[in-house]
Amino acid sequence: MANSSLRASPPRQAGADAALLVVRLVLGILILLHGISKLPPPPAEIAGILTKMNLPAALSYGVYLGEIVAPVLIIIGVWTRLAALVMVINMVVAILLVHLPQLLKLNPEGGYELELQAMYLFTALALMLTGAGRYSVGGRYGPMN
Repeated sequence: MANSSLRASPPRQAGADAALLVVRLVLGILILLHGISKLPPPPAEIAGILTKMNLPAALSYGVYLGEIVAPVLIIIGVWTRLAALVMVINMVVAILLVHLPQLLKLNPEGGYELELQAMYLFTALALMLTGAGRYSVGGRYGPMN
């Protein structure tokens, strides 16, 4: 007998799907708020950093993909793996452009200096590996979920 997508998930799978929903919502909302703070365009501070590094200032618009478009896709659960990949790339670029001097430092309280950036990066990486889960618009087996 073929498996039906309408069958109830085992309790363990339902718990994992609920956990993925929580992770998606927290990551998506926090990064979306961070991205909205960079509106309206152009993201002048980022463009200035890129220009100093002899990179085209137009690349600064990529921040909107990683901090507005990708979080919305992750929140609703559509193309979650691709959106999470975009977030991972966005965070790696942010660390390289802005936070590189703090990469191996601890803060005065003894915590990692880049703990927030690390949480964003590795949570996005985890979603890239797992997908959205069942509780998403795209569903567990949707495209790129």
